Amino acid sequence: MKLFPVFLFSLLSIPGLSQNPVYIGTYTKTEGHVDGKADGIYLMHQNAETGDLSEPVCVAEVINPSFVKTSKDGKNLYAVSELGPGDGESGYIYSFHRNEDNYLEKLGKISTESFAPCHIEIDQSGKYVFVSNYVGGVVMLYERGEQGKLKKKQKIELENPETSHPHSVSISDDNKFAYINDLGNNKVWIYNFDAEAGKLTPQDKPYVKLIEGAGPRHFTFSKDEKFAYTINELNSSLSVFRKDSLGGLSLIKTYPSLPKNFGEKNSTADIHLHPSGNFLYASNRGHNSIVAFQVDKETGKLKLIDHYSTQGEFPRNFAISTDGSFLYAANQNSDNISIFRINKIDGKLIPHLEPVGVKTPVCIEFAE
Repeated sequence: MKLFPVFLFSLLSIPGLSQNPVYIGTYTKTEGHVDGKADGIYLMHQNAETGDLSEPVCVAEVINPSFVKTSKDGKNLYAVSELGPGDGESGYIYSFHRNEDNYLEKLGKISTESFAPCHIEIDQSGKYVFVSNYVGGVVMLYERGEQGKLKKKQKIELENPETSHPHSVSISDDNKFAYINDLGNNKVWIYNFDAEAGKLTPQDKPYVKLIEGAGPRHFTFSKDEKFAYTINELNSSLSVFRKDSLGGLSLIKTYPSLPKNFGEKNSTADIHLHPSGNFLYASNRGHNSIVAFQVDKETGKLKLIDHYSTQGEFPRNFAISTDGSFLYAANQNSDNISIFRINKIDGKLIPHLEPVGVKTPVCIEFAE
């Protein structure tokens, strides 16, 4: 039976029914790469026992909120507004207060000082917010102020701004290093991060370059941070790096994200390590799959487990539930989110329940 929002939230108040809030970033308008149909940011709830997702409810009307991120203290949600050069003076990042019912109250918005902002990162202290602009080679650093509002702290301008495409920033667990994945320059830029001053400074060896044509997009660390992994959009691969104590990276090996017999067009999107640290997952847009690897914790190297259809088209971002039991993939072009149960022993994915309908979903964020 379909549950309407008023009944849904009454249901959530039943004692013993464990429900986790999940925010969905979307596209709301037609762009060159997507036919956006959504209304803004959606709120869903995950049943922690069954993995089921509730019906989506729009809780904020934002143009192209393609990436959303909750603050570490749980008080705020931040969302980019992915605007291109023809849409306005710049892209924006919106700040919201999360109410007790997980609905959103807008606090304000601030320019990202370039176009197509596509990723948000928050440092380990929870005090600073980073935004990557896909167009223009600009990464912005903001400080969280009163109530969670943002103020500009630093603007990073990467080389070759016409072709630079920074897609994400990742912060080390010790909060000392920042890694910028620059798809256009085919580099991962490495910065020292001063969390007291709120400032990034490039390292003496300021980047690691990937194999020709890779295009690094997103980045994650092993549990002990001895290793790091990129998902490379342009050549459908994953790269493994050794991370030293000073934050430097050295390439160990690169792995294909596709089966050997697949010859059609594909681009990778997202990458996540399982909470156990034993498995690594990545999404393929075109092959429309999640690829799963086993992680060798001693060497950082990967062993293919299998590829799993997402039961939809163009899986963008995906998320693993905080307890490591379920994986959710946002199928951008088929307007649904697929649900997998994760075998915690071998890392295999088991299709679980029917995909849930959501308009143009591209980002899944479990609220902290």
